[in-house]
Amino acid sequence: MDRVQLVLLGLPILLFCSDVVTLFAPQPPAAPKPHRHPHPASGAFQPGDASPDAADPAQVAVDGPGTGTTVELKFCASCSYKGNAMTMKRMLDTSFPGIHVVLENYPPPFPKRALGKMVPFVQVGAIATLMAGDQIFPRFGMVPPPWYYSLRANRFGTMASVWMFGNFAQSLLQSSGAFEVYCNGQLVFSKLSEQRFPSELELRELIGNRLSDSQIGKNLEKSLVLEDDVESTDAHLSVST
Repeated sequence: MDRVQLVLLGLPILLFCSDVVTLFAPQPPAAPKPHRHPHPASGAFQPGDASPDAADPAQVAVDGPGTGTTVELKFCASCSYKGNAMTMKRMLDTSFPGIHVVLENYPPPFPKRALGKMVPFVQVGAIATLMAGDQIFPRFGMVPPPWYYSLRANRFGTMASVWMFGNFAQSLLQSSGAFEVYCNGQLVFSKLSEQRFPSELELRELIGNRLSDSQIGKNLEKSLVLEDDVESTDAHLSVST
């Protein structure tokens, strides 16, 4: 067996071993969530304050309109859709401050994933049969068929074809072609159904319509109350001076 044959045989075996390692590898640990320090009560006096009634407007934190809303962008990672997902995430973060956007891979159905894992086996089996068919067929009490000798006559071209078509089939089986958008667990856009990507304006409108009215009203009411507190504090300080 020359070096070219070793390379053509070793590449499918390497691909098969990498798939096995990926299949049984443990999932990476989840990213730790940022720790949020509790805010002190509005009426509590902190050391260093000029007055227990004084409030610094720059330290007042107001929730954005997207607070409490979670958007999930589930996309096909093997289809190179991550760039589109990152663009949509930046747009949503800018349009709805406080919104929580999650990027997640959308895997293909289980039958396609199972078939995709079988492709390396088929590649290795086809190449091994092509290289050692004279010993394999007699072990099963079979005479090598005529097509075997036809393929063996151009075995290097046949092995290259098996390698390329096998990789193409595996890539096709591992892709889902999905770009699904969920807002608070509800599907708002599906590329699998629409057969297209959403535009930024369309996605902004869809998410804006799904925002909870009660949450927006709550945030608006909180903003108004904080503004009134700041104005009353400023008036109290001006009178005292």
